[in-house]
This record gives sequence, C-alpha cells and structure tokens, in this order.
Amino acid sequence: MDLVKLVEKEFEVESSHPKFSAGDTITVSYKIKEGNKERIQNFRGVVIQVRGRGNTRTFTIRKMSGNIGVERIFPISSPFIDSIELNKRGSVRRKRIFYLRSLTGKKARIKERRF
Repeated sequence: MDLVKLVEKEFEVESSHPKFSAGDTITVSYKIKEGNKERIQNFRGVVIQVRGRGNTRTFTIRKMSGNIGVERIFPISSPFIDSIELNKRGSVRRKRIFYLRSLTGKKARIKERRF
C-alpha cells in the first residue's frame, strides 16, 4: 500500500455527518470567529458537487440570497463544521450540477427523491 494512503488512513477522523450527494438540500452549521467571540451560522442550500475522497473530501453548496447566487466550498473534515443536517434528498442524474447556475425561478427546482 502507498505510504501516503497509509498515513491518511491513520489520521482519518470518523465523522457523524449524514451521507449526501449532488441535488440534496442540506444545512451546514458553521462556526465563525469574530474577534474573541465565536458564533454558529447556518448555511442552507443545494449541494452542487462533492469531490475528493477520504480526508480531503469537499462539497460545494449553492443558495440564493435575494437575487444573487452564493456558493461556498466546505471541507468535510473541517473542525469549524458544527453539524450537517439533511433537509431534502434531490433526484438528479449528474454528480455535478453546474447547470443550476444558469437557471432561475421554477426552472431551478429539483425533484425530491422518493424512498
């Protein structure tokens, strides 16, 4: 086995985050430091991509703030992530739904996945 992969496996932290993929709507509670204070800010949006593997896994969330689209990239193993809550499971055909950036209004809706 490759030495780098062996070290990554040793330092991998088991997280209690739910499994999610592109198209799902999630809420990330993120710790923000302002001076000497610390507060938790919620960022709710649609996951447009999940990339990487293991400890270096990141995911991108897109939300609409007024009429402006806001995207944020979070590392899954970040110590600043307090919790991740899965709000809705979306049914999409692709792993990376960048086409969502050009859609607005009712066209930008994602079907909910049935169980």
